[in-house]
Amino acid sequence: MKTSPHRRKHRRRAFRRLFWLLVLATLLLLLWPRRVTLDGLNSPHAILLRADSGEVLAEKDADSTIYPASMTKMMTALLAIEANPDLDTPVTLPEEIFPALQAQNASLAGFQAEETATVRDLLYGAMLPSGAECCETLAREVSGSEEAFVARMNQRAKELGCTSTSFTCVHGLYDYGNVSSAHDLALIAKACAENETYMQVANTLSYTLPATNLHQNERTITSTNLMLNPEYPYYRDYIRGMKTGFTTLAGRCYVTFAQKDGHTYGLVVLGSDLDNIYREASEILDWAFASFSDRELVDTETPLTTAPLKKCRSYEEVELYAAAPVSGYGHADDKVTFTYDLQENISATVKDGAVLGTATVYLDGYEVGTVDLVTHQEYVSDFRTDLQSTFLLMAALIVLLAVLSFFTLVAGGGSLNLGRRRKARRR
Repeated sequence: MKTSPHRRKHRRRAFRRLFWLLVLATLLLLLWPRRVTLDGLNSPHAILLRADSGEVLAEKDADSTIYPASMTKMMTALLAIEANPDLDTPVTLPEEIFPALQAQNASLAGFQAEETATVRDLLYGAMLPSGAECCETLAREVSGSEEAFVARMNQRAKELGCTSTSFTCVHGLYDYGNVSSAHDLALIAKACAENETYMQVANTLSYTLPATNLHQNERTITSTNLMLNPEYPYYRDYIRGMKTGFTTLAGRCYVTFAQKDGHTYGLVVLGSDLDNIYREASEILDWAFASFSDRELVDTETPLTTAPLKKCRSYEEVELYAAAPVSGYGHADDKVTFTYDLQENISATVKDGAVLGTATVYLDGYEVGTVDLVTHQEYVSDFRTDLQSTFLLMAALIVLLAVLSFFTLVAGGGSLNLGRRRKARRR
């Protein structure tokens, strides 16, 4: 049975549509910013980002709601630091906070009820051994009550762009309403990393607490962040503090920053176990430092684009070059793309080195910088060329006329003298 012309025409249209849809899908895959997945991790949730730009380099289920455990204490410590410019302010730990904390088997830093310590000591107690009593004391010292302080925590989370975070306590103990996500915790960690005091505390392996009214001798507390410990198998000298956490519901959790060769990454790994948490963190960060590097994206000798040129018969368009080289930090497979802002109605004459627009440079879809676009030669206008030709032609005509005049005079004078000589002979 033969297919009708109408059906054949319809099929051709359908095939053309399918072809262009495939082309469009391929282009989107090529141009879409690269985001590597971490599906092979034992940990169910993870995210790796660049600290300076916030670019997500790799992730695994980073937006799902999770229980943040002691990751909650990052926000508690940050707000306490911001509210207390004088870290030597003395604070007394209230007696009423201890029964509930002890009943929930909370991690404590070793302070006692009615003990007086400084804000600084309580910060180290909250961040290194993850002392819940320090968090509750700091919250009351700042806001008067834990409830009021929690409200500040949630407000700050919104300001940082968190969309899955809801704090209901200051320490992260079992509380089904206290939730966040790997992505949100990365945003909070980035704010913490920008606070010099926070990072000084979080990046400390051990700290000596001074004697107090209830402790006659100094005491040493140690960080739960084993990657800060040079004796630990997964120690890395690029690790920059942050926070660890654990509850049965949350599993082993870890947030850290890593800094090396002028570049910093933020890493969040959640829901893991003690056998894998630090191993996977070290493997991810080792891969990041090995895979990404500085490279030149734009040089000054390769034309970036062209622009239409008017009033010039010799060239229909002008070649434009970057006025200065542009470098970026990224993966070797990251694609370099551009957008241009060019001067309109470009007419010759155009001088060598003229600035005719700008180019914005993107690496893997993220903006790197903007550079001026300049010419590398002079483009002469038709008017100027024609005028020069006219002057040359006029000069040539003048010379030719002068030569002809000279020979005419010479030839005419010779004939006159000959006639005179002939007359003379006749006499």
